[in-house]
Amino acid sequence: MVNDLLYYIPAGQYGKEGVLAVLEQHPEIKFVSLVGVDLAGNDTDEKIPIAMFFDDYESFFEGRAVQTDGSSVVLTGIATLNNARVDIWGDPSVNWFIDYNYENIDPATGLPTGTLRIPAFLMHNERYVDSRSILKETLDFVKAELMTLLKKNKVKGMEHVNADDIADLIFTTATELEFWVKTPSKVVSTKELSTSQKLQEQYWQRTHGTVRTAMEQAVEMLDAYGLKAEMGHKEVGGVKGKIDDEGHMDHVLEQLEIDWKYTGNPLQTADNELQARIIVREVFRENGLDVTFQAKPIIGVAGSGEHTHFGLMAKMKNGKMVNLFSPEDMKKAFLSPLGIGAIMGLLKNYEVINPFITSTTDSLNRLKPGFEAPICIVTSLGNQPDEPSRNRTILCGLIRDIGNPMATRFELRSPNPYTNTYTAIALIYSAVLDGLRYVITSGKTPEELLAELSKNPEDTADYLETGRAYRSEKNVFEDYTEEERNSRYGVPPATVWENILGFKNNPAKVEALVNGGAFAKDLMESFIAGILNRWKLELINRLIPANINTIRAMKPIHGDDGLDISRWDAINEMRYYLAKDTGSNTSLFTRIGQAITAGDYDTASKLQMEMNEKMLDLEAKYAEYTRNVL
Repeated sequence: MVNDLLYYIPAGQYGKEGVLAVLEQHPEIKFVSLVGVDLAGNDTDEKIPIAMFFDDYESFFEGRAVQTDGSSVVLTGIATLNNARVDIWGDPSVNWFIDYNYENIDPATGLPTGTLRIPAFLMHNERYVDSRSILKETLDFVKAELMTLLKKNKVKGMEHVNADDIADLIFTTATELEFWVKTPSKVVSTKELSTSQKLQEQYWQRTHGTVRTAMEQAVEMLDAYGLKAEMGHKEVGGVKGKIDDEGHMDHVLEQLEIDWKYTGNPLQTADNELQARIIVREVFRENGLDVTFQAKPIIGVAGSGEHTHFGLMAKMKNGKMVNLFSPEDMKKAFLSPLGIGAIMGLLKNYEVINPFITSTTDSLNRLKPGFEAPICIVTSLGNQPDEPSRNRTILCGLIRDIGNPMATRFELRSPNPYTNTYTAIALIYSAVLDGLRYVITSGKTPEELLAELSKNPEDTADYLETGRAYRSEKNVFEDYTEEERNSRYGVPPATVWENILGFKNNPAKVEALVNGGAFAKDLMESFIAGILNRWKLELINRLIPANINTIRAMKPIHGDDGLDISRWDAINEMRYYLAKDTGSNTSLFTRIGQAITAGDYDTASKLQMEMNEKMLDLEAKYAEYTRNVL
């Protein structure tokens, strides 16, 4: 970190003349980039000479400075080859970050070359079609709807908040970032990692060497960029690094987490998360370490999540802030009626939201029993209001502090570092609005609402579905069998296609989240088409080739021992079943490709599940076989 550098321009602090005056004082900032975010969460980046920004400042905020080919970003079915133009509009309502290239030193100042990154919207055919605009328009709609509902209806249990005295509604959000770091080209066995995890050797342990240095630098850099870092620590995954002959850390493979402060503007929250990933990757790279934000980079070891916190505040006309999810008496109730409605809306509609949060095979690989990753659509509030607890086996939990009503919020545990935070938060609050509509207009008491949230599967209800339960204070992995979990909370999707079916098979829930055009149905369908296309391409061009390489690396190494021979024969039979076409057999890999080509995604999905199971079994058998060969 260099003290002379400008790291960000705060939203609303300067007008045009002020911004240009600040930039004139920093000649090392040589470029401007408008950062739009497509539906897959990819951010655009350009290198526009800063002189153009000085010459025509307004054009950057009127869609005249930059146009791009929308067919080359993920706007599936929206921007097409014959109608591809997308205009990029800068957003003056959020912080602008300066991205520095520490490998390109400006000879005039001796400082690294900077690029001013201005978050932006993407416009196609006179309409915004990007992730940032979806979030902004959704929040505008939700706020307007809620203000109208609250002023028209008296909510039992909310007597302590006079709707006529509300000046504004504030959406409080935050994300946490987990990631793995490693020494490039070094390999650590899965068994070694799994053993360390089971022995609980890593979580919150002291960092060492280059990992410690990079962690400290990353936390300091987050502060420099205005993110207000709160904590960095080791997560559950990883192994102890080794020291080479020169005293340097080597064979590093560790899982880390960095957190920063929440914001009252979800657009800023998502922009901050994007910037945090850039900072973390660059800082660790400068220290010789690779970073991966994959949800499950190593099968059989803890994956990386990005828990997303969301709340709702009212700013009163007298300036006081009120947490609308907190009850009037924190010791007598878990939540206010609005808090109950918020979680009911999320849980009821989650089958439709899930594909937007867990959109890849990698992200689904993380959601497995036993790794504190959620697989069931269920919440936990605690056993007693005066005894806060935290159940880490559920999808979305209540976070509360009896002595601090302002801290009440929900933590959604399913997102991962590559979840599109913009569309995820948009759908979270769309679902929250659906639940709040029910609560506000139902006339029910807080006790009646809590009873509905806590209902058994066989119970009928006015809002939540018969045949499902939505709350558990138990360990849902250990206290229920798989059959019981599926019966109470629904069958979790195992593949991207199964997740997509949750969207396609619930049209009423889709309509509930469309929100009068805030997150338009065609944009939702574009997102779904994009993740379907990605699933097919990754399955055929990445997952199957990776499995083929694994299979080809399995070689016979035994002598004349009968047990070793029989074990290898069983392994070889599985290898042929999976990967080898013969005159009498079409391999599983080929059948998956045929199903994808034919558009038979049900079959492709089932075959993918079979492939995953057989590959795990094959690798376990090969490990057993090699251990026995001396």
